[in-house]
Amino acid sequence: MKNNILLYVTIVNVFSFNIYSQKEKFYVTDKISDKYAYVDVIKTYERVAQKGYKSVDLFKKLGDSYYFNAKLDKAAEWYCELFAMNTDLEPEYYYQYAKSLNFIGQNDKANEILEKLKQKSGAILEKKNRNLR
Repeated sequence: MKNNILLYVTIVNVFSFNIYSQKEKFYVTDKISDKYAYVDVIKTYERVAQKGYKSVDLFKKLGDSYYFNAKLDKAAEWYCELFAMNTDLEPEYYYQYAKSLNFIGQNDKANEILEKLKQKSGAILEKKNRNLR
């Protein structure tokens, strides 16, 4: 009986130690990865754009990065580049560009963008209604 109890205690101790050591390993790994995980993406994208690379995806990422960090003046600059390349974009880009333009005081241009958004939204709704029939 004492041998069985001693065996159970030993088994429980081994499993407890094993679980504890696994948790500790994950914790150390997480700490190490936190140290190297941060990269300033906005600065990297800006360097790429300054070297002359232009793409819709790059300008979307730059505009969104500044927009969602409440730097609407910089967002307006990159959304302007985006709309110069392509005007067939998702509706949220029209709204974000218009809001950024309002922030920097270009209200007339912002109203033009909002009109385009209304037209685009109307066309999307009309297309969805045709598909439902």
